[in-house]
Amino acid sequence: MFEFTKVSQDCIKCGKCIPTCTIHQVNPDEVTSPRGFIELLGDYEKGQLELDKTAKDIFESCFLCTNCVDVCPNSLPTDMVIEEVRADIAKKYGIAWYKRAFFWLLRHRTMMDIFSKLGFVFKSCALAPDPKGRGLLAKFNLPMLKKGRLLPSMKSVSFLNKYPEHLNEGKKKKVAIFIGCLANYNYTEIGDSLVAILKALDYEIFIPKKQLCCGAPAYFTGDFDTVGYLTKRNIEYFESFIDEVEAIIVPEATCSAMIKHDWEVYFRNRGEEEWAKRAAKLNEKIFLATQWLYEQTPLLQILQERGKKLPTSVTYHDPCHARKVQGIWREPRALLAQNFTIKEMEDPNRCCGFGGVTIQSEKYHLAEAAGKPKAAMIEQSGADVVAAECSACRVQLSNALVQARSDVIFKNPIELIAEALKED
Repeated sequence: MFEFTKVSQDCIKCGKCIPTCTIHQVNPDEVTSPRGFIELLGDYEKGQLELDKTAKDIFESCFLCTNCVDVCPNSLPTDMVIEEVRADIAKKYGIAWYKRAFFWLLRHRTMMDIFSKLGFVFKSCALAPDPKGRGLLAKFNLPMLKKGRLLPSMKSVSFLNKYPEHLNEGKKKKVAIFIGCLANYNYTEIGDSLVAILKALDYEIFIPKKQLCCGAPAYFTGDFDTVGYLTKRNIEYFESFIDEVEAIIVPEATCSAMIKHDWEVYFRNRGEEEWAKRAAKLNEKIFLATQWLYEQTPLLQILQERGKKLPTSVTYHDPCHARKVQGIWREPRALLAQNFTIKEMEDPNRCCGFGGVTIQSEKYHLAEAAGKPKAAMIEQSGADVVAAECSACRVQLSNALVQARSDVIFKNPIELIAEALKED
C-alpha cells in the first residue's frame, strides 16, 4: 500500500493549502481540506480510520486541482495520495455501472466509435420528453442528467476517423498528434485547427490510429486496472513510431499531464520500474501543443507577420494540469496576444471545478458551486471568448456560463490561432 503515514507526518499543518483548495472554497470544512485529507489518510493506514461510506464520500470530494501541491512548502503530493486511496475505495465498494461502461468503451476504440455515432444520431430524442415529461435517458436514472445542464454532444465522425493516417507527406519534419477523447469525439474542431496550423508550418502530420485514452478518467476514479491496460498499450504503440517523429503534440492539458507526469508516477507507485522508465523516455518527445508551437516552431513570428488582427477579445483560463502540473501558462498567452486582445480575469489560476468523472456525475452540486465564481470572473473580464487548452475545462465552463446566462463562448487557443492564420 502507498505510504500515507509518511505524507501525513511530513505535513507541518501550516494551512497554506486551505485558502487555495477548490473543495474547501465551496465546502469550508477542515475535513475536506488538503490538511484534513492527509491527516485522515494517515489514520487510515494506521488502522485508526475505517474506509466506510463517510470516508469514501470525503475522499471522493477532492477536485484533484493540485492547488495544494502548488503552494505546499514541502511539496506534499496530496493529489497522488487521494488517487491512491480511491483505488482502495474502488476495490472495496466497486465502481458504478455507468462508470464501468464508460471505462470499458475507453478500452475499446471500435465500440467507442459506434457509441459516438449512436450518440450523434439519437442526441435529439435521447433527452426529449416521454409522455410523462421526462427525458428518455432519465429512465436510466443517470445522476449527471440534471435538467438544464449543458452536456457536450457527439460529432458524426471522430477526429481520428476524419483524416488519413498521414497528411502533408514528404516534408522534412514530421510530428504526431495525440488528440484526447473529448477532442476526438466532441470537440473535433480542435484537431481540425491543429492540422491547419501544422500545415501552415509545413510539417508532415502523423495521426496514430491505434492511440487509446490516456487513462486520466479512470486514474482519477480509482479504476487502476483500466489505467494499467491503457497506459501499457499506449506506451507500446508510441514506441513503435517515436523515433520517426520530432514530437507527439497534445492539445489537451489533462491528457498531456497524464502522459508526461502520471504515467511514470503510476508505475513507480506499483513498483513497475521498467514501465516507469519506458514512460519517462517517451516524455522527451511529448508536449502540450502551445508549449511546443511556441518553443519549437516559428509560429510566433508567422502570427506577427501573416496572422490577421481580429476584433475578438480573449480571457485566458489556466487549466490546473497546464499551469500547476506542467508550468505552462505564458506560452498560450504569448501566441494569442499577437492577434487578439487579451483581457485577464481576476483569478485565471482558480480551478474551473470540473473535478473528474465522480464529481461530474455523483457530486455535480460541488462542480456547479465551483463553476459559478469562475463564470462570474469570466463575464466580468468583458471578453468575448474564454480560452483554455483543456476540454474538461470546456465542459465545465461552457455549462457554468450557460447557467449564468452569459454570452461568452469557449474556445481552445489552438482554434483561435488557426482562425488568425486562416486566409480570407
